[in-house]
Amino acid sequence: MCWPKGRPDYMTDYFLNVSNSLTGRKWIGPSADSDRLAEAISQQTNLPDMLARVLAARGVDPAEAEAYLTPSLRDLMPNPSGFLDMDKAAKRLVEAVNNNERIAIFADYDVDGGSSAALILAWLAALGKTATLYIPDRISEGYGPNEPAMKKLGTDHDLVICVDCGAVSIEPIHAANSAGADVIILDHHLGGEERPPALAVVNPNRQDETGDYHYLCAAAVVFLALVAGNKLLREAGQTEPALMPMLDLVALATVADVAPLIGFNRALVRQGLTVLAARERPGLMALADVAKMNTAPKAYHLGYLLGPRLNAGGRVGQADLGARLLACTDPHQARDMAEKLDMLNIERREIEAAVQISAMEQAEERGVDGPLVWAAGAGWHPGVVGIVAARLKEKFNRPAIVIGVENGIGKGSGRSVSGIDLGAAVSALKRSDMLLSGGGHKMAAGLSVAENRIDEAMAQLSEMLEKQGAATLGPADLRIDGMLGSGAATVDLLELLDKAGPFGASAPAPRFVIPSANITFAKRAGESHLRLTFDNGGGRLDAIAFRAFETELGPALSAHSGATFHLAGRLEIDDWGGRRKVKLQLEDAAPAG
Repeated sequence: MCWPKGRPDYMTDYFLNVSNSLTGRKWIGPSADSDRLAEAISQQTNLPDMLARVLAARGVDPAEAEAYLTPSLRDLMPNPSGFLDMDKAAKRLVEAVNNNERIAIFADYDVDGGSSAALILAWLAALGKTATLYIPDRISEGYGPNEPAMKKLGTDHDLVICVDCGAVSIEPIHAANSAGADVIILDHHLGGEERPPALAVVNPNRQDETGDYHYLCAAAVVFLALVAGNKLLREAGQTEPALMPMLDLVALATVADVAPLIGFNRALVRQGLTVLAARERPGLMALADVAKMNTAPKAYHLGYLLGPRLNAGGRVGQADLGARLLACTDPHQARDMAEKLDMLNIERREIEAAVQISAMEQAEERGVDGPLVWAAGAGWHPGVVGIVAARLKEKFNRPAIVIGVENGIGKGSGRSVSGIDLGAAVSALKRSDMLLSGGGHKMAAGLSVAENRIDEAMAQLSEMLEKQGAATLGPADLRIDGMLGSGAATVDLLELLDKAGPFGASAPAPRFVIPSANITFAKRAGESHLRLTFDNGGGRLDAIAFRAFETELGPALSAHSGATFHLAGRLEIDDWGGRRKVKLQLEDAAPAG
């Protein structure tokens, strides 16, 4: 069951009195206000109590509950023309199509960039047109447009479209213009005070934008540009490509780029998952098969199964492989590319593990109580520093930067925590000429810096983040939605709660505590994971705790000696072997005695 009505006294401060769990966190349950809101939702909508509580925890008003459960593209999609330069960009794109002009797409090497490029390629293909795809090499060229590449593209093409990059690329855009090409930028990264000299810069995070749609990823911006392009084609009596079948790419990019699942994004991902389930895109179908994805797709699969494999090409292998797979229409070619990406992902994990060990040791030696956790090392692969930064951020609940140094230059990537705008701080540091390059958005950023200035740059960045309150952060509290007996964790319950999805960034899946559980089986899995079976009187449940042995969680639970524990985590449906059952993705635990 969830919270009983009339909360017991022993739950008033911390959930089940857990103020210091095995991972050092406080457990925080629903507030009294949330309880009252849940009751109002249940009474006014007749929704089941458990679902009402999940909605209340996400701040959904009773009057908005039904609309929240059925997010509609029609209701939530903004008017594309409301974005600065959108009409100009759409008009130029349609002109290029109608005049048989030479088009090039310059895209970032991550999932968002690859998905954005694949969207435009698919749209052009439906009109019988092709385009040149250019994705820079992470190591030799770095992030974003560079002058040599843009000059070459500008010489050989009439129109260059930069997707998921270009927001602050002044000189490279000028190089393309000087070579004779028009440039359109479709981006979402934080823009600078000076805009690039492009024909159109469509970016919800331009300095002069309203900011109402700051949460969109680049693929969502591209989708809106194609909506605007279709409108022009329709008005001219021309055939317009179908856009709804392309929403699988938008959903993939939104989740993989950790864009918040709020507003328009919820509708994009909900509809995109439906499109993905139809298995009509050869590239994604092949990738799902090599990832052994044998259940109906959810946001989790996009972020943790498909996304990392698509990113592997840009991280440690062939930069354009992910984008080419997404745009591929031949099932046999798609299978070959998917298998290669799967192998690259294995290689990426091995490289990442080695860098992570060194970075963790260095960060802890330097100190992890300040506003910024950071590490830098010679030869650290630039393709994995972002992932390792995410691991540091997760462990210490601090903004984190990890830098790989090669030939006197440090190339780094950072991840932030809620409430701390890392992208703005890095951009400000770049404007002070402390960095060679840098930018990003609130939760992630990239930079390059001279090796002899790394310490100084990180000190200044730390000061900036301290002003945002990063130094006062402690271990992240664990937010609990309620309590369940193991027998109440059923497939029917999860299917009910799924109605409140999709779950992801800014809309986390419900987290429950199963109290006073007896562990009947515990075994280490791989290097750091833990598999469990437990029971608290209602029936046995299986659990997996990822990276459990990187904290006290793994050692304590594997050596339980018959002790009982409160177990906290998120429930999911396991379809392995054709039998649907519930299992727990364990995140934390606390002794029950």
